[in-house]
Amino acid sequence: MIRMSQVKVSVRLLLKCLPVQDARQGIITVAEERLVIQAAAKVLGIQADEVRNFVIRKKSLDARKKNGREDNIYYIYQVELSCNNEQKLVKRYGRNDVVFIPGNEKEKLLGSLLSFINKNIRNVNALNLNSNKNKRVIVAGMGPAGLFAALVLARAGFNPVVLERGKEVKERQRVVNGFWNGDTLNPECNVQFGEGGAGTFSDGKLNTLVKDKDGFNRMVLKTFAEFGAPSEILYLQKPHIGTDRLAGVVEAMRNEIIKLGGTVYFNTRLDGVIYKDGCISGVRVTKITGNGICGESREINCSHLILAIGHSARDTFYNLDSDGLYMEPKAFAIGIRIEHPQDIIGYSQYGELYKKLPAADYKLSYNTKDGRGVYSFCMCPGGYVVNASSEPGRLVVNGMSNYARDGRNANSAIVVTVSPEDFDGKGPLAGIEFQRKWEEEAYRQAGGKIPVQLFGDFCNNVKSTGFGGIIPDMKGGYAFANTRAVLPVVIGNLVEEGIMQFGKRIKGYSREDAVISGIESRTSSPVRITRDKGLQANIHGIYPCGEGAGYAGGITSAAADGIRVALAVINS
Repeated sequence: MIRMSQVKVSVRLLLKCLPVQDARQGIITVAEERLVIQAAAKVLGIQADEVRNFVIRKKSLDARKKNGREDNIYYIYQVELSCNNEQKLVKRYGRNDVVFIPGNEKEKLLGSLLSFINKNIRNVNALNLNSNKNKRVIVAGMGPAGLFAALVLARAGFNPVVLERGKEVKERQRVVNGFWNGDTLNPECNVQFGEGGAGTFSDGKLNTLVKDKDGFNRMVLKTFAEFGAPSEILYLQKPHIGTDRLAGVVEAMRNEIIKLGGTVYFNTRLDGVIYKDGCISGVRVTKITGNGICGESREINCSHLILAIGHSARDTFYNLDSDGLYMEPKAFAIGIRIEHPQDIIGYSQYGELYKKLPAADYKLSYNTKDGRGVYSFCMCPGGYVVNASSEPGRLVVNGMSNYARDGRNANSAIVVTVSPEDFDGKGPLAGIEFQRKWEEEAYRQAGGKIPVQLFGDFCNNVKSTGFGGIIPDMKGGYAFANTRAVLPVVIGNLVEEGIMQFGKRIKGYSREDAVISGIESRTSSPVRITRDKGLQANIHGIYPCGEGAGYAGGITSAAADGIRVALAVINS
């Protein structure tokens, strides 16, 4: 087999044979595959009809060298194929973007995790390996980490018990939409808590910077596709599902867990752990009734606990700290959201072709004069800024996009990293109190609504009184305020400096009527629950997992960590 990582096809050529809707979503058609085969064959110096077993593994859009010319925009493909004289052709080509893969290596490319799941885990009882009879596993949290951990355990015959403090995903959507339309915040079921985790109300990005040497990330994508995610996530360089499609995928995964013998308890909050002689023996939980009202408390026995509680489970962090679970403060980032017309971003990236291509995104970073970094985070093309609050009297924003990414505005967080040295307090939970302080200020600035401000007024540190040419696209009420006041002074200064620099890269980015909102403070967990090489905490049998525990940064990496931890439980 031959693997090629730099097969190029002109976007202009491609658009001549693609339906606009397929081009906008990055869907590969038969006509596109034919063009890619021709391009690959040309590189190898063979005829297109000599190519066999052709597969497109990755597809990415490259506009870095357009220099004002749309003819210089290309799709870049990573492909695998078979043909005659493979080794000879690779040697003749002579560059490292075309390599020969021996047959035994080809089998390895299936992914160690996929092979393990399909061939070993499902047969664990029949083979009498790692008997699960004495293992009662609880998974706390139904975000990506908890969902994937529970699915792997269920497929291994472990009948996991899953605890989720929020509601099932469809009822959760109803509750969240009610909050955005003026209902009182439910502190147990909101944008942060409930089936699917915080990622359910996001862009559904699946790209990650975490290297995939063991095949975990690939398995996450294949599993999402198995349960109804669009198939193009398997090959797009920057895959996403969209919040409107995530709900159905999450529900299908939950139904599979239950069908395989798992049990799911919604409206059930983890309050603490019970242990003896350094080993977990059970958990304390509270049943939630009504709009976040606490009901019956009880204990559930277990031998293993996977902690996938998410980055916003602040009350649970405090309880676990009191219970003696070791944790430490970690760096995260805070800042604001900024909105621009999606057309401006599209034209800047792709010229006039932007109307026929996927909604353009961007990734920006800048090192300030004092050496700190400012960068874009969780950029949402054609999306919405959303009120993502989870605690009464505190306000936080996030970004969200649907699958089509067809909203009028692009939005992104512009953030600066803060470290434990920046926090006002001491101890492992100081970062939480730092977040709370500034979220309380965000709530106060606009009376509980999302505080918004024009960038020009942000620079002048004054409250805005009207919009310019950009009208915000938001989920939840908003009001004019001095958004700069919801940030520490040094962070506000750095955000302003960064946006001004970004305006030199994207025309119109630093325009005075760009809409600022805040605070963006939940970029990642402010704590890390320590774990050893076996992925266990200081209390034996507890497996901290995912973004909340400080071991992931997004849907894919959290889901992969859930798989990793589930395998550790199975093999313990």
